[in-house]
Amino acid sequence: MTPTTSQHWVLARKPTGRPIITGPEATFELTTQPIPTLGEEQVLLKVLFLSNDPAQRMWIDPNILPERLYTSPVEIGETMRSYSSIAEVVESTSKTLPVGALVCSTTGWCEYVVLPAETAMRIEPVDDLPPTHFSGIFGIAGVTAYYGLVDIIKAGHEDAIVISGAAGAVGSVAVQIAKNMLGCRKVIGIAGTDAKCQWVESLGADICLNYKSKTFTEDLKSATDGFVEVFFDNTGGEILDLMLTRMQKEGRVVACGAIADYNSQTRAGIKNWYDVIGMRLQIKGFVVTDAGPARWAAIVGALVQGYREGKIRVADDGQTIVPTAFEDIPKTWMRLFDGQSTGKLLTRLE
Repeated sequence: MTPTTSQHWVLARKPTGRPIITGPEATFELTTQPIPTLGEEQVLLKVLFLSNDPAQRMWIDPNILPERLYTSPVEIGETMRSYSSIAEVVESTSKTLPVGALVCSTTGWCEYVVLPAETAMRIEPVDDLPPTHFSGIFGIAGVTAYYGLVDIIKAGHEDAIVISGAAGAVGSVAVQIAKNMLGCRKVIGIAGTDAKCQWVESLGADICLNYKSKTFTEDLKSATDGFVEVFFDNTGGEILDLMLTRMQKEGRVVACGAIADYNSQTRAGIKNWYDVIGMRLQIKGFVVTDAGPARWAAIVGALVQGYREGKIRVADDGQTIVPTAFEDIPKTWMRLFDGQSTGKLLTRLE
């Protein structure tokens, strides 16, 4: 029987600091909404897995002007958005997406959603791998890592590279691409625990440094002795500032994320800006949606090929899947900012 209503988490108020999950000042509000009737070439999706990404925090930030954001913000009263959700088609008027098909699509924090069929990418199975990897290594995380390294910064075998957030969804794939696909001469990861660092090294990093260690600054100086050509930055903040002092002349910084500042009311400034000038550094920000559908598909193909050649490891330890009751969706999302996940963080709706 086709459902007629769906639960939704909507934005109740825009947070200026860390989002508030419970209580009268909560950032999100749980609602029930009617499901609209399907039009032509539309599908009704049942959301199975929600993608959790640090960039979602920017979409609800009142301090970022809409014209300075790379996508439309989530406004108060709107369903919280999620890129790369995994969903099942439960009703369809589409010629290409039948009932039962699994898709990867942008959805909201909801049980069901009606979307144009053209906005849902059908998941074509790769061997016996779980479909969740199309939200991670073969999805937005892997495409972001590949696009940043290959298209934006053009990393190659002559480069030594430092990757911050190396145990995260994007960083963990970037480590593998840099070392195993591009053949970078040295790959240095940065992560938040010794256990995460060991995991990053198992992916191919020559060394991974725990930024919470008392000796981190000296360890980083030692690991980057002779300096490095590329910094793939997923965190911003103090690590970015420090890395500006560890770059070779004409080094390249690719700015992917700034999770260190997303929940901060007093964002860290850059103290080592002279190094950008004196070392003639290039700093390039990017957003993966600029890749476009054709390039996106080509990158997914390259990642699948990398997996089949044994250069990209696709395993359960590359994703953190949290079984979650619908009322606890915001709590699982907040694990992003508490260092409680390794690789891609996914919410499995119970």
